[in-house]
Amino acid sequence: MSPGASALAQLGVRKAAVLLIQLGKDKAAQVMAHLSDAEVENISAEIAKLDAVTSAETSSVLEEFHDLMTAHAHVTQGGFGFAQDILEQSLGAERAKEIMDRLHAAAVQMPFQFLHRADPAQLRGFISDEHPQVIALVLAHMAPDKASLLLSGLPAHQQAVVAHRIAVMDRTSPEIVRTVEAILERKLSSMLQPAEVSRVGGVDPLVNIINRSDRPTERQIVEGLEGLDPSLADEVKSRMFMFEDIVGLDDRSVQQVLRQVDTAELALALKGVSEAVRSKITTNLSERAAENLIEEVELLGAVRLAQVEEAQQSIIRTIRQLEEQGVITVRRGNDDEFVT
Repeated sequence: MSPGASALAQLGVRKAAVLLIQLGKDKAAQVMAHLSDAEVENISAEIAKLDAVTSAETSSVLEEFHDLMTAHAHVTQGGFGFAQDILEQSLGAERAKEIMDRLHAAAVQMPFQFLHRADPAQLRGFISDEHPQVIALVLAHMAPDKASLLLSGLPAHQQAVVAHRIAVMDRTSPEIVRTVEAILERKLSSMLQPAEVSRVGGVDPLVNIINRSDRPTERQIVEGLEGLDPSLADEVKSRMFMFEDIVGLDDRSVQQVLRQVDTAELALALKGVSEAVRSKITTNLSERAAENLIEEVELLGAVRLAQVEEAQQSIIRTIRQLEEQGVITVRRGNDDEFVT
């Protein structure tokens, strides 16, 4: 398969259809000549169903295809490590990792390859009635951001059960993986490749999924785990960063975070927090800025809990981004102590 066709296949059916329309008939035909019969059939059917495509969606697809092609080119030049270094410089660590994960999955023929590009809303429709173990297996093979969307869309009573099964999952036999793949293949008409024993699941993948969920979903999962497995719930909580954990950041890290946060959002996030959290924030601001912030918090009056949690979650995302970039260090409950 040519690099262009390989990158196209990793986009997903709808995005591939959008891209081929933009290429025009001649170039589209040349690309499709390198695809499998099943891929050609699925993409052709999607093209036939496409009605109106916004310019924003088209631009997004073109940008994503360009990134994948660039990654393929860098891999050819200097290998996966070289490609990741170059992509991190131009796209940032998170986006580079997402692209490289796709290329690695394609290169080693990992199971459930299509899950890296599938729409969680579509997946949710046909796995929600499956056994929790099947759902856990599917989520464990997905990118954390998409897995969190799928998990948050499940009924509350299912979320904790599935989360528990992800955490205690260790190794899954090829027979089970192939059986689940066959079911999904029939339902999605997707081409999947068999693989050797896959190590999936565990506490770390579960924490990654929860970290990317909204606050109500996060709370429901943690509370559900406390009922199912208290010791596991404690371990999960120790690896997560909650808004209240900001008191554990060093002052320099807090100052770095505050430079990235809008004052109005910060004021909303501080509604109803403990005095320790409020003090940690205000002591890392100038005296005037701290006074203005406290005044803004008081002027807000009564606000919905959902608004406060959304603002806190936004700040947590900023903290995680700065941590991923190496700008700040976040110590969690199971981290080793530092010595100076």
